[in-house]
Amino acid sequence: MRRVVRGFWGPRQESAERLAARWSTTLERFAALLPDAVAGGPAGARWRTAPASGPAGTVGPDEAALLGALSTAREADPWAAANGTSLRLLADAPAPGWKVEIAGLAGGTPDSLLQSLVATITSPDGASPPDAALLTAVAEAWDPDYGDVGDRTVTAALKQEAGFRVGTPSVGWVGYLSPGRAARVPADLSAERAELPTGGLLLTVAPPGHTPAVVAAYETLRKSGALEPLPRPMNRPAL
Repeated sequence: MRRVVRGFWGPRQESAERLAARWSTTLERFAALLPDAVAGGPAGARWRTAPASGPAGTVGPDEAALLGALSTAREADPWAAANGTSLRLLADAPAPGWKVEIAGLAGGTPDSLLQSLVATITSPDGASPPDAALLTAVAEAWDPDYGDVGDRTVTAALKQEAGFRVGTPSVGWVGYLSPGRAARVPADLSAERAELPTGGLLLTVAPPGHTPAVVAAYETLRKSGALEPLPRPMNRPAL
């Protein structure tokens, strides 16, 4: 099964050192949560880089190695300082049936392009990746404006049944809302709630495959204003 764990936010200028720290936290927590997919454990895992151009390499989850990878990515992209530094990593040597790819664009201040962290996880039939914990890891490492966990079926249903447009806030089986969005969540929303140290809210809406419940939650949240897009041009990281 293929699922996507995502976080999005608006412009937020950050140094390569700060981004390396965020990446290091993310990789260590994903390795702990997905031991079959990320060999070597939180401290010993190896990740393969997948740059848009130039040679690929391998990095560990330590900040020094990630700072080097980020610096290389910035040097290869003359627009990185404005738009954000892009980095794409794949877990090396996963168990059969597993694949983890994490792509991020962060540290920039564009007024129309969202910053993001997107993890695509492929797992064998019968496996149950910890969706809520994975999204919590993304939320706590990157402090996004919103995030979700879902798959193509969820996205298609939201488009067809609820008018969802790609590039606007949404929820999946699990959703995350920043403090400003969390304040707009209505009391009658049917979802398990957990406040995170960020001040935002983690919403467990339904088990994987229960798409109608996700559509219903999306419609409730959209009507309440909790899924209002950031104003354009964007001038802040969160609502």
